[in-house]
Amino acid sequence: MDLTRALLLAAAVLLVAVGAVRLSTRLGLPSLLVYLALGVAIGEAGLGIRFDDAELTRTLGICALIVIIAEGGLTARWSALRPVLGPAVVLSTLGVAVSIAVVGLVARLVLNVGWQVALLYGAVLSSTDAAAVFSTLRRLRLRPRNTAILEAESGINDAPVVLLVTLLSTGSLSDHPWWQELLLVGYELVVGAAVGLVVGLLGRWALRRAALPSAGLYPLAAIGLTVFAYATGTVAHASGFLAVYVAGVALGNARLPHRHAILGFAEGVAWLAQIGLFVLLGLLASPGRLGHAVVPALIVGLALVLAARPLSVLASATPFRIRWRDQGFLSWAGLRGAVPIVLATIPLSERVPGARDLFDVVFVLVVVFTLVQGSTLPAVARWLRVQAPAEATELMVETAPLERMRADLLQVDVPAGSRLAGVYLDELRLPVGAVVTLVLRRGTGFVPEPDTRLCTGDSLLIVATVEARDAAERRLRAVSRRGRLARWFHEEGREELA
Repeated sequence: MDLTRALLLAAAVLLVAVGAVRLSTRLGLPSLLVYLALGVAIGEAGLGIRFDDAELTRTLGICALIVIIAEGGLTARWSALRPVLGPAVVLSTLGVAVSIAVVGLVARLVLNVGWQVALLYGAVLSSTDAAAVFSTLRRLRLRPRNTAILEAESGINDAPVVLLVTLLSTGSLSDHPWWQELLLVGYELVVGAAVGLVVGLLGRWALRRAALPSAGLYPLAAIGLTVFAYATGTVAHASGFLAVYVAGVALGNARLPHRHAILGFAEGVAWLAQIGLFVLLGLLASPGRLGHAVVPALIVGLALVLAARPLSVLASATPFRIRWRDQGFLSWAGLRGAVPIVLATIPLSERVPGARDLFDVVFVLVVVFTLVQGSTLPAVARWLRVQAPAEATELMVETAPLERMRADLLQVDVPAGSRLAGVYLDELRLPVGAVVTLVLRRGTGFVPEPDTRLCTGDSLLIVATVEARDAAERRLRAVSRRGRLARWFHEEGREELA
């Protein structure tokens, strides 16, 4: 294929993928399934493009995951992440171990495979996917604590899983005592986090003081720092993925020049990485081989969703007094996506016996269970009553005056059932430093007065200083739950731990 045709095909796939985001959002389906379908459509069963380079897919997949995880760290708020760091870390370590044990045992007994392949099934499927979690959960109105746990888990759990899959694929896991492998996992996590923190702190110090000649250079520098964190962590034989996530959190929570441009650029690059990664994985799949993988995929998938994931959440979340309904949602929302498929290319590239069947089973499982879980998450959230009453969403607007004033522009919607409806603006009693600047009602925007009464369906634009932002969100959450008399009910809008 010459360069012109390759560019034509790549541009067409990209434009179709971008348009599919809108369609998948309206239908309530995860967009990653559309990207996988695009890859299959241009592959050997569609346009006839044959691609079977597992080693190249593994390399490009890791590059894409670096960008995706970096965007997750850059857009994560430390104020929401800090309270859930404990359960997220335990879920990413102890929870991974429980999931590997349960899935591995089921694969060994039911699929009649050897212990090496059985444990590979467990290890490959034990990691939740950052791309699926970030793109799916951020479209839902959920309690910030649940979203933060799932996002932090997806950013952290890749570290031990990649190590275990590599050790199992190369056969070196049996060469050392279990306690040595446990210490190695601990070393990778601790040193990886330390490397990411150092790179992030040094990077934010440098970007604050650098006078770059163009605003467009700041987003490039921020992404470059996260990639540098991955490379540094890998050279130190630590977790590069965890280094990327920690560096992203350190950079994203700093008052950097052109911060909104940095976040917007990171989001765009992450979308591009997701599209390219899923299309590539769909291209690697062989549709003719997937039929025999359906039954094993359903068996392993049911074991994962109905036993492994709930048990891992139970073991990890119960010590932190997380409510049963929240544990139920965490169990159902452990989305799998590109990460398991990329991990399945590791034994494939190492030519482990049975690795091709493993890849096919994981591919089918991800498609089927992403379709089921992703499309039912809103209903499950409503059934378990874990939806948030009203949450402020930061708007990625590049405004220099806001940066100089150390302020954020927030958007709050008034959904059906919210007790914000009927409340007068002055009854919100937002903290000093936060003010409603615009109300959008039935497509028409207007500047509100103190006696403006909020209605269902309204969208509010709020300017809040950094110091007042969290207090403003808590107040809005409290009024949405209890109405104008929220303080009489001792409602402060905080997230309960029990």
